Amino acid sequence: MRTKHFNLQLLFVLLCFCSTVLSASDLTDRLKTIQAISQIQPIENKCFSEKYVIKFRHPVDYNDPEGMTFEQRVVIGHVGFDRPTVIVTEGYGGAYAHNPGYTEELAEILNANLVHVEYRYFLESTPEPCNWEHLTVWNSLNDLHEVVTALKDIYPEKWLATGISKGGMTCMFYRAYFPNDVEVSVPYVAPLNKAPEDGRHETFLEKTVGTPKERACITDFQIEILKRKDRLMPLFDALCQQKNYQFNVSTREIYDYCVLEFPFAYWQWGKKVHQLPDLNNASDQELFDFFIQNSSPDYFQPLTGNLSFFYQAAHELGYYGYDVKPLKPYIELNSAKDYLTHVMLPKELQETSFSNKVYKYTVNYLKKNDPKMIFIYGENDPWTASGVCTWLNFDKKENMKCFLDPCGSHVSRINTLPSTLRNEVIALIKKWME
Repeated sequence: MRTKHFNLQLLFVLLCFCSTVLSASDLTDRLKTIQAISQIQPIENKCFSEKYVIKFRHPVDYNDPEGMTFEQRVVIGHVGFDRPTVIVTEGYGGAYAHNPGYTEELAEILNANLVHVEYRYFLESTPEPCNWEHLTVWNSLNDLHEVVTALKDIYPEKWLATGISKGGMTCMFYRAYFPNDVEVSVPYVAPLNKAPEDGRHETFLEKTVGTPKERACITDFQIEILKRKDRLMPLFDALCQQKNYQFNVSTREIYDYCVLEFPFAYWQWGKKVHQLPDLNNASDQELFDFFIQNSSPDYFQPLTGNLSFFYQAAHELGYYGYDVKPLKPYIELNSAKDYLTHVMLPKELQETSFSNKVYKYTVNYLKKNDPKMIFIYGENDPWTASGVCTWLNFDKKENMKCFLDPCGSHVSRINTLPSTLRNEVIALIKKWME
């Protein structure tokens, strides 16, 4: 009996092994039939039965499909051909998707295949030469459409799109411009800005976020940093020199911009006001270290990996502004108007003009339609000020839902929601994806 039992176990193991090999061979064979795929490379993983990084060949400009092309990095985590698929509409680079332990919470919830698409003009998905006029929302959405259309032959079950922050914006735009590509869309902490300086974020920081006492503590910290500016500038200059930071304006101006950025950054990442230094007892070094830890000057360098994002913010995505009035007479800047192009972009791109076409199209789509969409926002996240939750009447929608994470920040997700809300979201998504 023991021998028979052992033989049965061995047979079971061999069948499982053969099944895995056949599945892997089947998947790669299917991927090879897609003409636009130029590379298929298996990568290490702990979350899927198989994982590959592939390269999709796309037109640089979809208005000229026979013109220049580029390769876009896509990571696929395979669960099964009979399972639903989650596509991550990344807004930036996608190198982190190579991590063996990487997955996404909705892929886990649904036991779904995962397709992670790196945004054009970031990291390995940057065309050569880098022609900025083709870095448009329209072109980026066509990238997604081509990937989904091709992979639906392999994964025919329902698809769900999701993205975080800029990726959440992409998720919204994708649903508006290609409404039938996916069954469900779940944008996380996604703003919808109407201008390079939208105008709603400053009011949010001055009158809405936290409590009046907490907001006053943040302002007091900013004022103290400005009062000590002459004492702290040697530390600031030394840091910038040591790190070889390069700016469009003087370091004294950058110092002031870091002060203006501080409350946005502090609330965005869910920091607590009680963690602020004791202004009466903190040394210059202690105050400086805390300041830089939360609002570093490297953010204001024009030539960094974020250049593609800042170009898009100035051209189509919009951004937030700074209000210097609460800090007068302590701040040297008279105004922060047009800082996005003046400070954040290199000189050759400073003439970039803004178009609100994508904003208007998406607003119109969301108002007039009722797709299966769930929006997740953090209550204390400054980006929530320009979120869909602030202007769309969800009471008139049967499908579209918005969930606000109490005291949440830019890291709010389904799994950070209170249990009642979390269970409601999960139940609804599972119902839609059945």
